[in-house]
Amino acid sequence: MIKLTKLNKQPFYLNAVYVERVDSTPDTVITLINGRKVIVLESAGEVVKLITDYYCQVGMLRQMATDVLPSGTGEDQAQK
Repeated sequence: MIKLTKLNKQPFYLNAVYVERVDSTPDTVITLINGRKVIVLESAGEVVKLITDYYCQVGMLRQMATDVLPSGTGEDQAQK
């Protein structure tokens, strides 16, 4: 979960796994995989960093990167 701030300055936690996209319109609009949209005070860059940090914290980003790399590359060999 990542901590964000609603436009009324109320903090809330969002499950980062459900984020489909983050847009600046100029407000930061987070679209979830179910189509729901959430507008937050944080910039799009801040939201992306929070999501990336969360993925690293729970080990999802490393696993995703390993799944994408072709076998036999130095990266996945270094992990073994």
